[in-house]
Amino acid sequence: MTDEHGTEGLTVAQMAERTGVSGHTLRYYERVGLLRPVGRSAGNHRRYRAEDIEWLRFLLRLRETGMPIARMRRYAELREQGAGTLRARMKMLAEHHEDLRERISLLLGHERALEAKVAAYETLIDDHEGSEAGEGAG
Repeated sequence: MTDEHGTEGLTVAQMAERTGVSGHTLRYYERVGLLRPVGRSAGNHRRYRAEDIEWLRFLLRLRETGMPIARMRRYAELREQGAGTLRARMKMLAEHHEDLRERISLLLGHERALEAKVAAYETLIDDHEGSEAGEGAG
């Protein structure tokens, strides 16, 4: 397969190297419909297009921010349907953004609690070690 510039597409290994995604994950994403059907070379090897890189990076961002595969698949389906689904896609992303903001807020609260606990332990350790030092001086 050649792209609009007449060059071969990326192999699975090249795509994996550029995106940090394993070949197994690439094939899985294709199988479940997250990636469009990938073109093939004359030898029947997958060849990814340049636009597949950006789409995959976006999918990874969705996944890393907690979007379930099923919702990602729905988003990909809407994307394939074209401009008539722009509002539905925007709504999905806005909802995901709100979910993400709520998770971030929750995580920040957990972080503050852990910081307080670590500080309490540091104080206990300092007090304990200070009292041991004082016992030996007597």
